[in-house]
Amino acid sequence: MNFGKALEELKKGKKIARKGWNGKNMWLCYMPPVTIEESMVNGRSRKFLPEGKDLECQGYIVMWTAGEKWQPGWLASQPDMLSNDWEVVE
Repeated sequence: MNFGKALEELKKGKKIARKGWNGKNMWLCYMPPVTIEESMVNGRSRKFLPEGKDLECQGYIVMWTAGEKWQPGWLASQPDMLSNDWEVVE
């Protein structure tokens, strides 16, 4: 599957990965936009927000890394964008 089709699957809530990635069990998912009420925002984030404001998060892509870490803000490389080895993973 090409990158464009992989992005479509990502937006449908599917996990995707490249067959050509060296790391085992790596995949991407899409975290859609969400608004978190001020009272529900954790202290780590709260200290940076203006008082009285809800936290409005824009959508972003996350990678589950080979080291089993949650890495928000994944960006595609040129080889990623031009490859046809994308697949939906379970």
